[in-house]
Amino acid sequence: MIDIFFLVLGLALILFGANILTDGASSVARRWGVSDLIIGLTVVAFGTSAPEFVISLISAVQGNTGLAIGNVVGSNIFNVLAIIGVTAMVAPIKVERSIMTNEIPLVILSSIALLAMGNAPLLDGAESMVLSRVDGIVLLLFFMIFMRYTFASAKSTQGVDPAEKEAATKKEMPMWKAVIWVIGGLAALIFGGDRFVAGASGIASSLGVSDAIIALTIVAAGTSLPELATSVTAARKGKTGIAVGNVIGSNIFNIFLVLGCSATVHPLKFNGIGNFDLLVLTGASILFWLFGWFFKERTITRSEGIILTVCYIAYVAALISAA
Repeated sequence: MIDIFFLVLGLALILFGANILTDGASSVARRWGVSDLIIGLTVVAFGTSAPEFVISLISAVQGNTGLAIGNVVGSNIFNVLAIIGVTAMVAPIKVERSIMTNEIPLVILSSIALLAMGNAPLLDGAESMVLSRVDGIVLLLFFMIFMRYTFASAKSTQGVDPAEKEAATKKEMPMWKAVIWVIGGLAALIFGGDRFVAGASGIASSLGVSDAIIALTIVAAGTSLPELATSVTAARKGKTGIAVGNVIGSNIFNIFLVLGCSATVHPLKFNGIGNFDLLVLTGASILFWLFGWFFKERTITRSEGIILTVCYIAYVAALISAA
């Protein structure tokens, strides 16, 4: 029971911390004259990936590498199959051409890169599946390239009405409150992440299953709650573009930034995360792209959403049956 309490407490603190950190940082950024678009592509995108970042980094530092990698792989699978699936069932998702040709291929690239790095034993005769520090640095370089592209795209479309900017600034929270929000959010993330990892590890031990299985299921779904809530709410309001962008940004951040930083801090053994999981992640990303591009041009329909959701249920069922 104490492990379940730590798991729930940790997740609550992580979600709360990510929320107030994002609000505080956005307010500070706007006061410094940063556009809403740049904030959305950086602060908000990192905010929704903050749970994965904190849990994976703390797990890596503590040597619980299966939890660190499983958290990211499971979250990305959940994002594509479950979140896009459920969101499409709420409202068909219209995908912009630029996203189909630029961002989603980056999601596929990130999945293939992780698959290739995990198969070092097959490709170059390494002793075991390990994400090395060199791999972590390569992933961070990919992330820097992605951010460079993101800022370049933002500048080419930037155009803020001065009157709107002045009105938005007047509505911002006071600077002292924004700073407290940022500090408090970081503290909640760090403490919550530590308790969440302790609870997840304790549950895995008591159930007699590996940390990897817990990470791929319970931890992955828990840390993806911000993305799920954001995407479903956006779909209900008819803003399906936000729903897609939220998932795409989170998946790219998770592999390039979260695993990049974690592997750089401590080499990550896959420890129970195998080719089945990595192939499901890659296949889900490709299926997402195919559904958006071919069957009904640039639209994820309700029937396709059902297929994606069923695929996720089948994946979890396969994990449980193999445990």
